[in-house]
Amino acid sequence: MKNIPKYVAPDFTLATFVNAPDVKTEKVTVKGVAPESFHATSMYPEYFKIGGQWKLLTQTRMDCVPVIRQDESLEAAEFRKLNVGDDVIVGRSDDGTEGIYLHNHGFPTGQGGADAFAFRGGRSRETSFQRDYENLAALLRHDKEDGHIVWVLGPAAIFSKDCRDAMEYIVENGYAHAVFGGNAVVTHDIEGAMLGTALGQNIETGENVHNGHYNHLDAINTVNKIGSVEKAISELGLSGGLICSCVKNSVPFVMAGSLRDDGPMSGVIDDMSEAQDAMRAHTKKATTVVCMASQLHTIATGNLTASYVVRGGEIRPVFIYAIDVSEFVLNKLRDRGTLEVTTIVSNIQDFLFKLTNILKQGK
Repeated sequence: MKNIPKYVAPDFTLATFVNAPDVKTEKVTVKGVAPESFHATSMYPEYFKIGGQWKLLTQTRMDCVPVIRQDESLEAAEFRKLNVGDDVIVGRSDDGTEGIYLHNHGFPTGQGGADAFAFRGGRSRETSFQRDYENLAALLRHDKEDGHIVWVLGPAAIFSKDCRDAMEYIVENGYAHAVFGGNAVVTHDIEGAMLGTALGQNIETGENVHNGHYNHLDAINTVNKIGSVEKAISELGLSGGLICSCVKNSVPFVMAGSLRDDGPMSGVIDDMSEAQDAMRAHTKKATTVVCMASQLHTIATGNLTASYVVRGGEIRPVFIYAIDVSEFVLNKLRDRGTLEVTTIVSNIQDFLFKLTNILKQGK
């Protein structure tokens, strides 16, 4: 895809890098506790000078600590994964002077000549997002064959038939390699497949049905009795919607629970460390991430995702899109450290209708 910028690595022949010292390390003495002055990783490419050579941390996430393994490989480790004896890199300067270099200009945007003053430079409900839709559609077409696309969903993405049909189209046509969500996403999507409602409302008309407030609880109870979502889909002959399409097309879905969950439904992960690990298995190889209408899971995924990924020996950017009707939610995502994100202010049903229309038309 011609619009994917090429990575420009630092020039390590410069004197500042040549004369820089090797990184310093200290050993972990208490399991789960980093040494004082530990270095914290970011979402950007970071290099560490080890044995006189600058080495890239190939897989990262923000707020981890870099550990040098016995084979001199680098790993970004969460505090909870630190073991006694691990060699943790220490140092709070990332300009090369301590053997640590953060490279946040590796993907030139080509917009350096833009005017310093211009109207509508921000992104709000007044912004025209047409190019963003077209760029995202082009990314999805490219990455379906040469990438790893992760969708992060709130339940608004499956509350109506049109949304469920759109997500089904995305999965069926190879535009999703993993799906993240919470208990509500899987519960109400299965409720829709079983009973034709989502949170007790008819998914076609939006009308409340009699005793509909029981429907999602009945869905949870039925699936848990059968033993799993996959078994329930098979035994009950369910079809249509997001989860059925994921199971049919072998697309993994990671559902991370929260304190207020009903049930939860079988398969929802209510251990947060386990949920992080399951999500990170996909974010560490993600090339495009699309987050919709879920502040909690969007920010969590953003914190787990780097701004780059190494594929086939080449470094390429990770494209993160966040869509929400609330500008506050989108701004909060950036405030929480996900700086390389394209935000679109839109109702989710409108977003999915427009995006799938572009994909179907091949624009």
